[in-house]
Formats: sequence, C-alpha cells, structure tokens
Amino acid sequence: MNTPIPTHFDLIVLGGGSGGLAIAERAVQYGKKVAVIEPAHLGGTCVNLGCVPKKVMWYAANMAHARHEASGWGFAPVHDRIDFAQLVAGRNQFVEHIRHYWDGYAVDLGVTVIAGRGVLRSATSVEVNGATYTAPHIVLSTGGKPFVPPVPGAELGINSDGFFSLTTLPERVAVIGGGYIGVELAGVLCSLGSAVTLLDMLNSVIAPFDAMLREVAAENLTTLGVEMHLPFRVQQLTQTEAGKFIESADGKQLGPFDTIIWAVGRAPNTRDLGLAAAGVEVLKNGIIPTDDYQNTNVPSIFAIGDITGRAPLTPVAIAAGRLLAERLYNNHPEAKLDYSDIPTVVFAHPPIGTVGLTEAAARAEFGDAAVTIYETRFTPMRYALSAQGFKTAMKLVCVGENQRVAGLHIVGDGADEMLQGFAVAVKAGLTKAQFDATVAIHPTASEELVTLKTPRSAT
Repeated sequence: MNTPIPTHFDLIVLGGGSGGLAIAERAVQYGKKVAVIEPAHLGGTCVNLGCVPKKVMWYAANMAHARHEASGWGFAPVHDRIDFAQLVAGRNQFVEHIRHYWDGYAVDLGVTVIAGRGVLRSATSVEVNGATYTAPHIVLSTGGKPFVPPVPGAELGINSDGFFSLTTLPERVAVIGGGYIGVELAGVLCSLGSAVTLLDMLNSVIAPFDAMLREVAAENLTTLGVEMHLPFRVQQLTQTEAGKFIESADGKQLGPFDTIIWAVGRAPNTRDLGLAAAGVEVLKNGIIPTDDYQNTNVPSIFAIGDITGRAPLTPVAIAAGRLLAERLYNNHPEAKLDYSDIPTVVFAHPPIGTVGLTEAAARAEFGDAAVTIYETRFTPMRYALSAQGFKTAMKLVCVGENQRVAGLHIVGDGADEMLQGFAVAVKAGLTKAQFDATVAIHPTASEELVTLKTPRSAT
C-alpha cells in the first residue's frame, strides 16, 4: 500500500533540476522536511537535455577528430562513418543511469518527490495534481526552455532540445544562433560528418565574450568546415521537395537543408506557475527578480537558477541553492553567492573558456590607462604532425598599478580543463607578478599563461 504524501513541509521546491536538488539535499541534511515538485525527470536540463548529453556528443566529436588526424601520426587512415544510432543509444543509456541515480538518491535522502507541475496558490501553498501542499518556505527553480522566434515557418526547425531527439545524422544542417549553444551544436554536427551552416543576426559568434575569443572562435569554426553567414537576420523558413530553406530580411536565401536547429537563446520557464496568485513579481521577459540573497518580493518565496536571469549555469544554480539553505536552515544569515568572476566554458571545437572581465569591460570600468593586456596566439604542439590544427589564443586582462589579473580568456585544446585552476587565481585576486613567479609546466599550452612577458601595444 502506498504511503500517503504529507501535505505540509518545511520547504517546497518547484523544479527538480540542479539548483532545486541542491537546496533540497542541503535542507534535508539540516533536518528539514522537503518536497520537490517536478513534472519531468529529476536532474533538470543539465542531466536530461543539456550539460551531460551534450558533453557525451562533444567527446564523440573529439574522437572523430582524432580518427581524421591519425594518418599524420603514422596510423592507417579510417574512412568509415559514425554509427550515429549507436552513439545516441549509448548516450541515452548513460543519461538514464544518472536519472536512476537521482531517483534513488532522493529516496535515500528522504526527499518527497511529487510528479507534476506545481502552481502557486498563495505565498505558502502549492497545488499539484489537484492536491494542495503548504510550507513556510517555497523555492522556485524551474529553469529555462529554448526560445523560438515567431517567424513564418518557424515550426520547420527544431530547437536545441530537439537535437537530442535526432536518431540519424542529418546530411545538411543549419544552426540559427551563434551563441554558446549554437556554436557547440554546429561543432558537434560538423565533426561527426554533417555539412553545417551557422548564422546569427550579429556579426560575430559568442557575443558578449571577449573580442579575441569571438575572433579566434570564428577562425576555428571555419577551419572545422562550418559555413558561416554573419550577420543574417531570419525572415522566414520555407520548404520544398528539395528541402528546407531560410530567407533573410534582405532577400537572401540559404538551403536546402535537411534539418534546421533554432539556437537563439533560452527563456525563463515561469509561465503558468501561479506567480500572480502568490504576489511574486515577474518581469515582462519572464525573469523573476531577486536580491543578492535570492529573495523575491514575497518574504516566503525565493528563486534560484536560470529564472533569475543571473549567470544561467548549472554550477551557479547549485551554489545558490546550497548557500540559500545555509542562510535559511544553518544559522548563516549572511550566506549568499558572489556572482563575480564566475568561470564558464563553451564546449566548441576547440573549447573556449573565460573568467572575469573582458578587455572592453575592464576599460569601461577602470579606464584605458589602468588596463594592461597580455595576449598570445599559436598552434599548439598537439597538431605537430596533423595536416591542420586549431588555433589557441590566450589573454590576461590586468588592472591597476599592481596589475591584478581581472580577466582571463582562453580558446584552444584543453581550455576547458585548464580554466578551473586559473579561475581560482582570478577569484583570489592574484597579480601578474604572482603568475610570473609560478614555474611553468613544459611543454604545455597552459604554460603560456605564466610566461607572458610583453604587454600588447595599445590600440
């Protein structure tokens, strides 16, 4: 016989993604009675339609690169195509394993998981599947969803979630959107064998990253084989027997394509949550504004993660959730997340990493005279015997007389792994002199970051 679900909790969390699970886990550890309301699978976007399955695909693309380059290193050439269906099946099995882990872990923790979509009925109550649950604290952590612009024929494309439903590798693909999602998907598909066209309404990719990263990322995409059209403002999508076409506002036409992927950004998943009934302020774009402590305008309701519009990254949501639990349940009233100097990586080919201020932001904040730039670009030893290689570029943005490293930007092989340690250095406020005093590891690409000697000339 099923045990009846309690109707009152110390904490109710709407959304079983990374942030929601983080605060639920910590709150239970502090002896609180917690319910997590989730309409789909635990783990949210990251586990099911984001970080995890994307990284599996990225690893597969890296293996494709290695096979392609093998002949230059003395290996027999390999010309067979990937078994895309096998890759997808393996990826889905891996994701299912993680889902199973979270389902079991929630039970072990003692978290009550309620399947369904929660709707606020007041500042302390939530309705799910016709039943009402109450708690003195409610956390909104419902994440984001892909945005598709309302242009004619938009339904002819799939969104970034739909990418993970592909069971065959499309021959001809257009990716609309040059942000981090679009660049990542374009890189994976091109690496695995699709003919890929990438377009964006702006004249560069991965805006608003540092200008050096944008420039070198575009060069590397071209080296990879991605055809780019920047800027390109989509007017409509059409379809004929030949395939799908994209038309611009100025009359240009691209195509035909087998698959078109919308990757023009994500929107907060805040519709139909009953925010008005609870008195929660929400902006026109769906973002729920919070203060530095994740408080909404309603004292009993808090918000974390993508719906707050602040650094929409999985580790940020996790950190915010844990710190909120510390403040609410572990007698740390000043606990809050410092949103400055948060590192992030675009899993492009090769990856792109950034932490701290861009050069433009540093000049705007401190003035040109206070900013010193150290920069290098090279083709790493990784490609010594390859027919062609991707460029690596690195930049240190230093400010003040002591040249504090306020920004660090890398594009190139290994950038994803090397950034984490250097992010600690930026967060700690280390100076260029302290970087210089560190003995380099040779031969590596990362040694460049501690051996840069000459500032870039002012431009």
